Amino acid sequence: MRIAVSVAEKEKTAGTDSPYFKALLAVGVEPGEIELVSATDSRRVRADDYDGVLFTGGEDVDPVFYGEEKRHESVHDNHARDEFEFALLAGALARRAPILGICRGVQMINVKFGGTLYQDMKEDAEPETEHRQTDVGKTRQEPSHSVLVTDTESRLGGIMQGTCRVNSLHHQAVKRLGRGLKVTARSEDGFVEAVESAADYPFLMAVQWHPEEMVDSSAEQRQIFTRFVAKCREGARHT
Repeated sequence: MRIAVSVAEKEKTAGTDSPYFKALLAVGVEPGEIELVSATDSRRVRADDYDGVLFTGGEDVDPVFYGEEKRHESVHDNHARDEFEFALLAGALARRAPILGICRGVQMINVKFGGTLYQDMKEDAEPETEHRQTDVGKTRQEPSHSVLVTDTESRLGGIMQGTCRVNSLHHQAVKRLGRGLKVTARSEDGFVEAVESAADYPFLMAVQWHPEEMVDSSAEQRQIFTRFVAKCREGARHT
């Protein structure tokens, strides 16, 4: 089994210290089964080489990809990363490989499916909850607000029921949902917190929070990785 973890360039230099790498190790993945990849690998990395792809947090998606101009100074995009991840996602979808998205990952997936984003939640939507908790002195590992699972029949609904406390480290969010996706959880102030494929797909889950920071403190967050990896192993056995 091989899992590609698409990260920002600076995250790749963290190597085995990356929280995403550590989260996969925590659920039984061997170090040699994980590869951190980034836009600089675009010439050699193909989805066909992996049994699953994890899309992680980091820079904002360039608004040009959802038909808008950049409106706020807070938007820090990386066009090269966008192009790399859109291509990697398309390849993974074509071979029906398991896909997990985290923070930027849910936003990038939504845009790829034709959706749009709030470029800056405070400027565009006036949230009632603080969604970037590090701005108010909380650590990345602390839960800071609740999310409500809105689809109990979803994969996420099979992991957590009702409400769950999560961390929150973002200033953008899903605005118009992409075609072929369904919302599976919302924040206490109504923003999309999780999506999945609305079609019959082996595994496509994306969450707005950062479960990799909470695998040691939350059995529910650990289960997100456990179930993703199980689907990756299942696919690897059939190839």
